Order: sequence, then C-alpha cells, then structure tokens
Amino acid sequence: MEDRVLRKLFLGFIQIHILHHALEHPIFGLWILEELKEHGYDISAGTLYPILHNMEADGLLSREEQKVEGKIRKYYSTTKKGEALLREARKKAFDLFKEIKD
Repeated sequence: MEDRVLRKLFLGFIQIHILHHALEHPIFGLWILEELKEHGYDISAGTLYPILHNMEADGLLSREEQKVEGKIRKYYSTTKKGEALLREARKKAFDLFKEIKD
C-alpha cells in the first residue's frame, strides 16, 4: 500500500520535472531518464514512455521526430497548456514547501 501511494506522489513530481526540462529545451526519453535518475527517481523506460505519451495526449507536451544516427528519436517540448500547468504547479509546490520545510 505504502509503495503504491509513494509511486502516485512521485508521478506528479516526475511530471513536473518533465515539464520543466521540456520547457528549457526539447527532451528525449533516454536523456530524461538520466536526468530523473540524478534526482533519485529510478524509473524504467517502460514506466517513462507511457508517462510521456499520456502527457502528450493531455496536450501538455508536443512531439517532434528526428532521425539521429539512423534511428527515429522523439523529442518532447512543453506546450502552452503544459507551461500554464507548470506555473501553477510551481506556485503550489512553493507554498507546500514553505509550509512543511520545518
């Protein structure tokens, strides 16, 4: 039970990370996996790619395919809707962290 609750909580944090980085520059799966790992999120590609696809389906990310070293790589960028959601998430996270920091 506890693991399931933590996974749900961390999913929101992961999505905020994705929106943040995809706003800075287009991201691709392997890059964001490594970035998330640096922040302590050890997720698999099998977990990440459905998150990216769902965020795209929700209109938070846009996808562009490019050929890189003979393979198609999918780059994701934050949409205007995703940027608005990220702004709101930042405000909420800031308020929460101020409240729970002590």
